[in-house]
Amino acid sequence: MSTSDNCKDGVSKFKDGIICDVNDKLQKMSTVNNKNDVSVCANCGKEGANNICNKCKQVKYCNAVCKKVHKKKHKKDCEEYIRLATEKHNEKLRLAADLHDEKLFKEPPSQYGDCPICFLRLPLPETGRRYKSCCGKTICSGCNHAPVYDNQGNEVADKKCPFCRTIFPKSVEEGTEREKKRAENGDSIAIHSLGNYYRDGKYGFPQDHTKALELFHQAGELGHSIAYNNIGFAYLNGEGVEVDKKKAVHYWELAAMGGVAQARHNLGCIERDAGNIDRAQKHYMIAIRGGNDGSLDTIKQMYLQGDASKDVYMTALQAYQEYLGEIKSAQRDEAATANEEYRYY
Repeated sequence: MSTSDNCKDGVSKFKDGIICDVNDKLQKMSTVNNKNDVSVCANCGKEGANNICNKCKQVKYCNAVCKKVHKKKHKKDCEEYIRLATEKHNEKLRLAADLHDEKLFKEPPSQYGDCPICFLRLPLPETGRRYKSCCGKTICSGCNHAPVYDNQGNEVADKKCPFCRTIFPKSVEEGTEREKKRAENGDSIAIHSLGNYYRDGKYGFPQDHTKALELFHQAGELGHSIAYNNIGFAYLNGEGVEVDKKKAVHYWELAAMGGVAQARHNLGCIERDAGNIDRAQKHYMIAIRGGNDGSLDTIKQMYLQGDASKDVYMTALQAYQEYLGEIKSAQRDEAATANEEYRYY
């Protein structure tokens, strides 16, 4: 298939047909320079040439003498070929960057989804939700606090999981053992939790950053995007790996695209520090819609400092109010009033 056919078959989507045009020119130059036979000397025409031009790699010569003799004649074509090749490369990089940004700034899914009992959006703060190692469900603080009833409508005395009715673990050790079993069965949340225990040396686990990273990677690949956020911090702080800010950003981007509001906030801070205010605001606004109040505070600060307009600040406030509207409920308020550990915003 010719280069022109390739352009018609999809490459034409590149802006203004630049890549197609450059491809055609490079193809023609390559054909002319090589005289349809890459083994022919570009200077004397003898076959068996194997001394290639060091710059454009498009013509061959019998030896260094022929290369030197032909240098003036070839110089213009050589420079033009390199210029076009560089233009093509740069355009591809620009396109790749545009496609990456399109994916990066696409509105992500909710970080934790909805409560499987009340079907309201799960809040961002950890105190507003509970992971159940018995059934692997994450439920909101309101449903976790509410009484559980049996089939006759009587309140159950022993505390049981509101979703699967399994009795609560009687100790931290018992709960941890349940998480281990769920992790063995591929539960990404349980795998991530074990990674946290190894990272922090909690609940009888030895502190092992290497093991923690292994579990974070496993959880991330299974779809638990917050694990990528932890990997980003590991590269930022050099925990189990060499400090590498670029890799930290890479994993925060993976986490952000998976809906992790904290990772999105981190990216906003990096862009702001780099002076990329527009990109920073985009990240902060997505984080706010995800419930990150730290991003809201940052937008407010930027507004007071003149780095964000009043409209941007008002939009940020409205976005956060919409998030609160999605997570608030009387049952959750009741739980938060009864126990500070159930605070959800």
